Amino acid sequence: MRFEVSEEIAAPQEQVWRVLSEVVDWPHWCPTMTSVRRLDSGPLAFASAARVRQPRLPTALWRVTEFEPGSRFEWSSTALGVTTRGGHRVERLGERRSRVTLTLAQRGALAPLLGLLYGRLSRRYISLEAASLKHRCESAPMT
Repeated sequence: MRFEVSEEIAAPQEQVWRVLSEVVDWPHWCPTMTSVRRLDSGPLAFASAARVRQPRLPTALWRVTEFEPGSRFEWSSTALGVTTRGGHRVERLGERRSRVTLTLAQRGALAPLLGLLYGRLSRRYISLEAASLKHRCESAPMT
């Protein structure tokens, strides 16, 4: 199972990155997040970890596995022999325009079954997350 969604955002890349990389704030602007608790301190970085609660999904431990400051991070979570990878990329389109691309991919013996059970929900969540990020960055002035 693999899903990808992109949104163009009328905000500079740096602003979008600030919002996206402050994962503990996601529940304040994204309805698909109940809570995000970092298990370490400091700015998000390679090997950072967080416990994420989402409606209708089990609580998951996510660890950053790839990180490019200011532009992208990927994190993964493993449960029931299935590894789920979530990708987050911000690209500059112009001085005040960006594109965010979110991806969700699963691998493992039970991935096809989880895709059947949670595929529609996952697709809806990832689309809502991208739209919520767009709304947050375009409607709230950032300092």
